[in-house]
Amino acid sequence: MLVSSQFTLSKSPAFIAFEGINGCGKTTLHKRLSAKLVASGHSVCDTREPGGTPLGIEIRKLLLEWSGEKKSSRAELLLFAADRAEHVDKVIRPNLSRGTWVLTDRFIYSTITFQGHGRGIDRQLLDQANALAIQGTVPDLVILLDLAPEEAFKRIASRNSSSRDSFEEEELAFHTRIRDGFLECAKESPVPFLVLDATQTPEELCAEAARACGLSRG
Repeated sequence: MLVSSQFTLSKSPAFIAFEGINGCGKTTLHKRLSAKLVASGHSVCDTREPGGTPLGIEIRKLLLEWSGEKKSSRAELLLFAADRAEHVDKVIRPNLSRGTWVLTDRFIYSTITFQGHGRGIDRQLLDQANALAIQGTVPDLVILLDLAPEEAFKRIASRNSSSRDSFEEEELAFHTRIRDGFLECAKESPVPFLVLDATQTPEELCAEAARACGLSRG
């Protein structure tokens, strides 16, 4: 469900997911919003997928650093689902139950887009894998940073090559499908999606995200 720039979360603490194609600036915005929440007196758990738990760290290596024979798309899907199940059980739910904000870099929408729109896996299979992993746990808000893949490629190219992951080696058409998939999720999902123009400055993006969380601009 697309929401306007005037949207404000109705609950605190909240579960927020950051989504977007690689190179869109998710990590930068995540860090800035987290710092703003902490400065406002909130307790925050910063996490990510894959890799938000000790088991997830090992799964992340298999997913993003694997240098052997190319994985099958279904194996990739199930590895992401395993990481997510552990993440929900060991990090997301416990922190929310303690009154802590949870901010995660990627959630189920990345699976829908990367493995669905990108790899071509049937949506029904994706939904089954995600449902098993999350057991009804969904974000209160998804912040989607929208960016043209061509611009994202320029940003990725400027990074240290050792920090890139295997998905960043995919062709432009793959990332175009991912972007289209995210925008489709934003329209179809019952969860609120705040879509931000990722060509804005980090300061502008953080101001919009903070406003959506009910924080002042100061």
